[in-house]
Amino acid sequence: MRTESSYPRRIGFSIALYAVLITASLMVLAPLFWVVSAAFKPSGEIFSYPPTFLPQAPTLDNFSRLFTEMPIFRYLINSTFIATSHTLLTLFFATLGGFAFAKYRFKGRNLLFAILLGSMMIPFHIILVPLFELLYRIGWLDTYQGVVIPFASGAFGIFLMRQFIISIPSDLIDAARIDGSSEFGIYWRVILPTIKPAMGALTIFAFMAAWNEFLWPIIVLRDTAKYTLPLGLASLVGVYREEYGMLMAGTLLSIVPIITLFLAMQREFVQGITLGAVKE
Repeated sequence: MRTESSYPRRIGFSIALYAVLITASLMVLAPLFWVVSAAFKPSGEIFSYPPTFLPQAPTLDNFSRLFTEMPIFRYLINSTFIATSHTLLTLFFATLGGFAFAKYRFKGRNLLFAILLGSMMIPFHIILVPLFELLYRIGWLDTYQGVVIPFASGAFGIFLMRQFIISIPSDLIDAARIDGSSEFGIYWRVILPTIKPAMGALTIFAFMAAWNEFLWPIIVLRDTAKYTLPLGLASLVGVYREEYGMLMAGTLLSIVPIITLFLAMQREFVQGITLGAVKE
């Protein structure tokens, strides 16, 4: 039974909890705020001391120079193409693999799934050199497919889809077989519509990973015309060039597609995370 003396304690706990959450949120948002502020500052004001949190003389010069001195549209098109291709292939192979591991019984299934999960613990840097040599031998260096295809199917995506597909009643699949549906028809007409929330969550994860990827594209790509946006922005700061204002403007521009995608699929993302936390 609650007493009156417990209410002040609960109120104090709530205040402390909100204070911690607000502080943590400010710490997370501070770098983003600095990027937005620096994108509208003149170059000399970015490193002024004491620092100014708001632009004293706001300017769009960083954005105008970004579009006139760099092939920024080309970088955006390259990034969009690579990220979209990676996301679509990831969704296709992850849902197929998840369907197989969740609803089919075959010899060595558990062992293969254990190996799949174990592959998630292998650092990327260990497979980097063998993967680079493989692409060199098949002639895929400096190509888009060399960037996209090696990571078109990931263990995390297959694992995530399997966990969702397991919850689909097998009777629903058996009923589709009785109606004469093929196995691919079951996958296309029964499985995919049922796991849309999970696919929405995986879409955001896969697109963000491909959009922000830097190491693998810079290893594979040689032609600057094929550079993605992160690679193009990295060329703004180096030994002979320091264009931090343009870099901040480009970084702010690169955030827009991610935010747009999240806002467009936030319902599926939230449903996917929520359903994944429910245990039957």
